[in-house]
Amino acid sequence: MFNYKHLTAEMRKLSLQAGAKIMEIYAADDFDVKVKSDDSPVTAADEAADAIISAGLRAAFPDIMLVTEEQAATHQTSGSTFLIVDPLDGTKEFIQRRGDFTVNIALVEDGTPTRGVVYAPARGRMFFTDETGQSVEETGALSPDQIGPVTPISVSNPDNSALMVVASKSHRDQATDDYINLYNVRDMKSAGSSLKFCLVATGEADLYPRLGRTMEWDTAAGHAVLKGAGGDVVRFDDLSPLTYGKADYANPFFIAYAPGVYLQES
Repeated sequence: MFNYKHLTAEMRKLSLQAGAKIMEIYAADDFDVKVKSDDSPVTAADEAADAIISAGLRAAFPDIMLVTEEQAATHQTSGSTFLIVDPLDGTKEFIQRRGDFTVNIALVEDGTPTRGVVYAPARGRMFFTDETGQSVEETGALSPDQIGPVTPISVSNPDNSALMVVASKSHRDQATDDYINLYNVRDMKSAGSSLKFCLVATGEADLYPRLGRTMEWDTAAGHAVLKGAGGDVVRFDDLSPLTYGKADYANPFFIAYAPGVYLQES
């Protein structure tokens, strides 16, 4: 049995410490951008944030398996219960200085994300699951040493004749638009990184379909926050739950939504 209070406090603290380092590099006149073997970009901010988070998690929770995007050796591990980290989700947003990037840390238990932190340092927004599993947004000044005022968040009660949809800024395509067109949409938002899950979790959007490649570290923390706010994430192909601990940590297409949405068959 996990000490969820301790876990929440540590994940939150490490996300804030990593976020401070990210913003330090973000404010610099220039920073190096490298390309990984899968052609995705990586910056000094990704690597510095990863060093902070992985060292902190390994010190605090040495007996829990750790999977982190920036350490390929951890991708060879397997299990159904583990900590999973994307130290800088939305690297393209970071490089283009658009602000929609996040620090993602999550606990997966038996294939399901049960606790998570999503911190958007450039936006000053902090979302996490508390010790009971309820998702909250922390407001006010954010200090690594003390949790400030929090507001419980919950998904919308959607109007299926006028839905609010959120979609990716960097990965929008015709297939996504075709799927969205199956719904009666009142308005669209675009956002980067795991903020899309959080917009559904707070009721700012009703539906987030993703018809593109993602990895488990991209989605686990946002998935946990959405679940703790009463929402869910299902596979696009058969609407079964999106599970974690898959052999290659790659996700199928998925739909994140408030349960009142009448999901359409693709």
